Amino acid sequence: MPFATTRENVRLHYEEAGDGRPLLFVHEFAGDWRAWEPQMRYFARRYRCITFSFRGYHPSDVPDDPSSYSYEHFRDDVIAVLDHLKIDKAHICGLSQGGYATLHAGIKYPQRALSLTLAGTGSGSERGVLDEFRDAARATAAEYDKAGSEGVAKTYGMGPSRIPFEVKDPRGYREFYDQFASHSDTGAANTLRGYQAGRPPLYEFAADIEKITLPTLIICGDEDDACIEPSIYLKKRIAASGLAVFPKSGHTVNIEEPALFNQTLGDFLALVDAGRWGARDKRSIRTKGRL
Repeated sequence: MPFATTRENVRLHYEEAGDGRPLLFVHEFAGDWRAWEPQMRYFARRYRCITFSFRGYHPSDVPDDPSSYSYEHFRDDVIAVLDHLKIDKAHICGLSQGGYATLHAGIKYPQRALSLTLAGTGSGSERGVLDEFRDAARATAAEYDKAGSEGVAKTYGMGPSRIPFEVKDPRGYREFYDQFASHSDTGAANTLRGYQAGRPPLYEFAADIEKITLPTLIICGDEDDACIEPSIYLKKRIAASGLAVFPKSGHTVNIEEPALFNQTLGDFLALVDAGRWGARDKRSIRTKGRL
């Protein structure tokens, strides 16, 4: 079983398939390295695809100290995998907490990315809900302490943004649910306390976000309420970005709508690789008095 090792000697499990330009997938809180299987199978035909588990997610190491789970640690876990594989640059595609880590990898280490894909990114950033989001993360961490992953899956796994998946694809949802329920209790609780409850909202990084020049694809489900406003925010501030909104879709868009996700991501990567995904033409930006 292959592992990459971070600077603090935390081992991160990864898998790879295919040849070509590197394409690294970065999972959400309720996922792990298995959450990208529809993309690994599809894109390995053309790319060198890598998927991994963050710290706190088996079979990666599960540090006991919640202070080892900051958003900077997760950001640097992304780079640690690239370093281990001796990959200079990669297309980086993240979902939710993986999207947040991908965004910050692009801010801190732009030289390591060919492009960024930010799917379902920005929950907890909507104005006026930060305290509520952090309180909910801490409460869910306490639930992990009491009921474990199987108990939390019955509540968090049935959250509003997961319902569209369960409604349209019960079999796919069950696979997601079972994987979520198998997570480390300690790792999940520490991720909630350190990363989810501790990360700043996107809006605190406005100046850094506006400096991003990397080709960027933003994807959001139209029923993923917590991520719609942040997705539009990112689109308006990253010059070389495009926004795709999936109809009748919730949070876990890559497995809820795998065919649409793969087509959208594939078209984006092809344009980037061809040098045809540039910054927005300033003539297309509406100004006062002009439609």
